[in-house]
Amino acid sequence: MADTTPDPLPPTPPMLSLAEVAALARRAHADQTDKAGRPYAEHLAAVAAGVRERGGSDEQIAAAWLHDAVEDGVLTPEWLAGAALTEATKAMIMAVTKRADEPAEEYAARILATPGALLVKESDLAHNADPARLAVLDAATRARLTAKYARMRALLGPA
Repeated sequence: MADTTPDPLPPTPPMLSLAEVAALARRAHADQTDKAGRPYAEHLAAVAAGVRERGGSDEQIAAAWLHDAVEDGVLTPEWLAGAALTEATKAMIMAVTKRADEPAEEYAARILATPGALLVKESDLAHNADPARLAVLDAATRARLTAKYARMRALLGPA
């Protein structure tokens, strides 16, 4: 009698480790600097550390490392869709990815509707609004960004 047992599913590829995600994010953003001229990877590391300090999961920490990758165009949505990351991590990354001409209210609503994304965005906002980080910017830029970050915090609700 022939064996009619179905073929087993192909093995699931291993997920990227947090160290691999961090290395990937550093490589992807290697040529970028922030508004103060600092290496952009410093911001990514600070956001990931903030998520960790706030009790975030490994999925949220991975999303923190990659939170700007699609928005900044250093990784494509297609790359992300096929990446060895959990669906939850991918959803968080896409939730915090601002779209061109998107109203802040829609952006905030997407973050609030995506499990885990709020913590990533809160950590991002905390680092972006750090007074020491803002202090090196010109007064007009500092005022504009301070207002922008305060508005987003208000849209996201009490921390």
